[in-house]
Amino acid sequence: MQIKPFFDARTFTMTYVVQDPATKDAVVIDPVLDYDPAASKVWAESVEKVIDFVRDQNLNVHYILETHAHADHLSGSQLLKRAFPKAKIAIGERITVVQQTFKTIFDLTENFPTDGSQFDRLLKDGETVDAGSLKVDVIFTPGHTPACATYKIGDALFTGDAIFMPDGGTGRCDFPAGSAKDLYNSITKKLYTLPDETRVFVGHDYQPGGREVAWETTIGDEKRNNIQLKATTSEEEFIQFRSARDKTLAAPKLLFQSVQVNIDAGKMPKPNEDKKRYLKIPVNIFNLPAELRCEDIKEATV
Repeated sequence: MQIKPFFDARTFTMTYVVQDPATKDAVVIDPVLDYDPAASKVWAESVEKVIDFVRDQNLNVHYILETHAHADHLSGSQLLKRAFPKAKIAIGERITVVQQTFKTIFDLTENFPTDGSQFDRLLKDGETVDAGSLKVDVIFTPGHTPACATYKIGDALFTGDAIFMPDGGTGRCDFPAGSAKDLYNSITKKLYTLPDETRVFVGHDYQPGGREVAWETTIGDEKRNNIQLKATTSEEEFIQFRSARDKTLAAPKLLFQSVQVNIDAGKMPKPNEDKKRYLKIPVNIFNLPAELRCEDIKEATV
């Protein structure tokens, strides 16, 4: 098995192509579609690098696997599927919980489905997916979101936003339906029970201290050295830390744009009557002076 990482420096995101070089069977995990929020401009530089690599290696992509509905980048899954039509877009079946939560937040149309039908396949916790000669074990690891999944292929784990490099800690848990308690249990009772030599490939690397980008560690290293959740960290300690830490974090700058696209399996909004596509951005108004208020500006929270 060979693993090719792609790093998107704009969003600190890792995309992985996992292949069996003998059979050319492959899966792609967490592809990125580039987006500039200032200009509301979308382009495909990041995903095209993945497409070029797959074509150069003559790989047979069976699945495009999403670890969760990302809140910091748009998914490039639809462009990958256009390039490789036989590939199936798959995500954990609890994506329906995220869809139901954000349908209201984004005031999506009544006919927006919340049954996960936008995806080609919804994955169950504990099942094994056949991707040609590759076997993908699905491990639900909720906490960052209720629909997070880790994928185990051979001796390698692809953890998405559940856990990062040891000096990066864990994913935040303050998004709607997130849970520090759930994340603690996901990591300590599922990931940390695997052999110490199990390789871990993280979903992001924020390069603490300005170090070089890194993406691979091991379960043993995480248990000993993760700055937020070691094997010896108690549940109470982690929940207290994670809750306090999350209160200091700003929302991801692409939160609203990313989530509404990604819960729709990476699809862009349909064109309006003017043939343009529009994203919905909730307006949050707090402590606005009375003289600046008007009837159409009301308190709103997300």
